Amino acid sequence: MVFEFNFTGGTLLRFFLVLWACLCCLGAQENTQIQHLQAEAAHLEHKLQTSDNIWLKKFSNFESYEQIYEEIQTIQHQIKALKHKKNGDTLKISTLNHTLQALKYQEALLEQYKMNPFKELVEKPNIANIPSITNPIAIVTGISFIKQIKAKYTTMKHHKKSLREVLDLINQELEVLMQLEKLQKEGDQEQEGLAKKIYQEQVKKIELQGAQNLLKTSMDVYAKDIEEAESNIKSQIKDQIFKLIYVVLIALVSIVLAWVLKVISHKYIHSNERAYTINKAINFVNANVVVLIFLFAYLENVSYLVTVLGFASAGIAIAMRDLFMSVLGWFTILIEGNIHVGDRIKVMKDGHTYVGDVLDISALYTTILEDVTLTSYKENNCRAGRIIFIPNNYIFSNLLCNYSHFGMKTVWDGIAFCITFDSNYKKAMQIALDIANTHAKQYTEMTYKQMSNMRTKYSLRSTSANPRVFMILEQEGIHISVWYQTNAYATLALKSKISSDIIEALLKEPDIFVAYSTTKFVQGGGDGFGNKNSVFENKDLRHETKSLF
Repeated sequence: MVFEFNFTGGTLLRFFLVLWACLCCLGAQENTQIQHLQAEAAHLEHKLQTSDNIWLKKFSNFESYEQIYEEIQTIQHQIKALKHKKNGDTLKISTLNHTLQALKYQEALLEQYKMNPFKELVEKPNIANIPSITNPIAIVTGISFIKQIKAKYTTMKHHKKSLREVLDLINQELEVLMQLEKLQKEGDQEQEGLAKKIYQEQVKKIELQGAQNLLKTSMDVYAKDIEEAESNIKSQIKDQIFKLIYVVLIALVSIVLAWVLKVISHKYIHSNERAYTINKAINFVNANVVVLIFLFAYLENVSYLVTVLGFASAGIAIAMRDLFMSVLGWFTILIEGNIHVGDRIKVMKDGHTYVGDVLDISALYTTILEDVTLTSYKENNCRAGRIIFIPNNYIFSNLLCNYSHFGMKTVWDGIAFCITFDSNYKKAMQIALDIANTHAKQYTEMTYKQMSNMRTKYSLRSTSANPRVFMILEQEGIHISVWYQTNAYATLALKSKISSDIIEALLKEPDIFVAYSTTKFVQGGGDGFGNKNSVFENKDLRHETKSLF
């Protein structure tokens, strides 16, 4: 089949006009596409350059090192060429040398990016110094270590994510650049720039893909190391938890046993003071047992500890002699039982005397409450009620009196007075004795019972506890003293009552005269008054001082 086209002059012109219009439209559309791709490429490049991505920063340092290295090589060749010339430019050589030194300094700063710029990011962290869980406190260390190594793995995952984002941007940029390259005319200068840019981005992509593969391998190996270390630590933590439960149960058994012993002591020991002392001893022993349980449970080398403590204790004992002596005194008090809580004791220190009731006996101090006694009246200027802390080492170097030892609640007390030589001293003695018998009868009976109990521990001969009266001749008169049993905790009350009754009874007797010291001042010449009229003139002055014996 043969088609024949017959074109006239006008028809041919119209055909070329239509063809030209189509070509213009295609050219305009191509220019629009190029502009759009260029804008997109510029946007991607700006995004990569302004990104805070650590991978791009590392690679940028690598590129800077390569650029500096090439500049150094170029300058070295220039210097070498200038030196080979006969009329070399000395000033230019000097300038190039200065530039070379600056570049070498920059090269030294970037030396770490010479071979592998991503070494720090892709290298597998080393799991070293895995803690050994040997006690409950180390459990916290183990948990902290697990969190630490997992935090490193989380950082690697973050780096992996950021690397993937960078590679996605580079792939988008390469795709846009390749499309631009296809649209550019061959031999065009812009096409050559695009080819160079594509090459640079492909090199960057290859480097980052290699780093991505290394990072993936490191993460896989590190994940297995974490799993192994975590399993090991958790196993040790589990063992320590069970061990702690066993140790706590043993300690609880010791505590319950101590509680049972204290209940038994309260039930079968009727003396509150002895029960208190026994409870203190039980608490001390129980506390030491619990401490030893934990020490032997968690100390790996007990013999080493014993050796260290043996050498250390010698120096500590010398440096802290009083402290150790107080603890030793406490043991002595507990074992001997010479002092109990509630006992009334008397202590003397540096010329001061204190009488009071024992409130507490601790490892270092015995605490007493000072009471109102004759000692308070005569020696302490009527002061009492103070809390006195006595170091337990006091018992080794000073005298200590116990008014209520071994259940004794009574002590001897006495009242002394003086009568004149012409008095009926026998009647006075009988009056004092009768009054003492009347008021001290109950304490006398109590004393006999207490002394009977003391014979189970001490060798006591038959000693009378009945009131006694004695007379002694002195220069100023006849001294009569009456002695009787009284409550060790309330001596002043009975002393005051008996004294009152004795003086009232003596004053009623016409043949008994109380003697007391008398001082008479007689006015005379040269006695200090002179010839002045005095209110003391023609008066007998007597200053009387009563003394109780």
